[in-house]
Amino acid sequence: MKLLNLAEQSAIYTSNVYLLMGDWNTLDDVTTLVDVGRDPTTLVNLEAINTGVGKRKLDQVVLTHSHYDHVELLPELIERYHPRVYGLASAMPGLDRVLQNGEILRAADGTLEVIFTPGHSSDSVCLYSPEMGWLFAGDAPLIIRSADASYDAGFIEALRILARKRITSIFFGHGAPMTMGCQEALAESLQLVGG
Repeated sequence: MKLLNLAEQSAIYTSNVYLLMGDWNTLDDVTTLVDVGRDPTTLVNLEAINTGVGKRKLDQVVLTHSHYDHVELLPELIERYHPRVYGLASAMPGLDRVLQNGEILRAADGTLEVIFTPGHSSDSVCLYSPEMGWLFAGDAPLIIRSADASYDAGFIEALRILARKRITSIFFGHGAPMTMGCQEALAESLQLVGG
């Protein structure tokens, strides 16, 4: 699986926008965006990428949650590429299907497991690639440094689930990914929230 952050060089406030493609860009690969952000240069970046001969440029969009900085470009992406759109906020315009906790989606040449992580928003999910050990966290507060705050029981349960998985990298909704010590950081977070 290949991953590109289409918003990495963004000059405006936006979320990260992760493009997942298969290693060989075959017709069976499901080209996927995790979040769409709000920076129009993301569309320029997407258009410049070869996602495979004879393939649609974009097959699906999976949203980690419905906050504006993660979804603002959605109408334009739908109009231009007609992808299937998945998310948890059932009232969001353009959504084709509401995600279910534990659901497995095909993405690129692998899969993503949907893990409901309430807390940052009521419709927050993380997406886990078991093949790569990658976790797309959106804005879920997974790296906790203090026991001073309280957390939703659903979030603590999600943290328990995540702490048991083989996670090699965490791709956050904002900022650089965590590529070292992910398991340890999640275990420490779980301990701090009383899990």
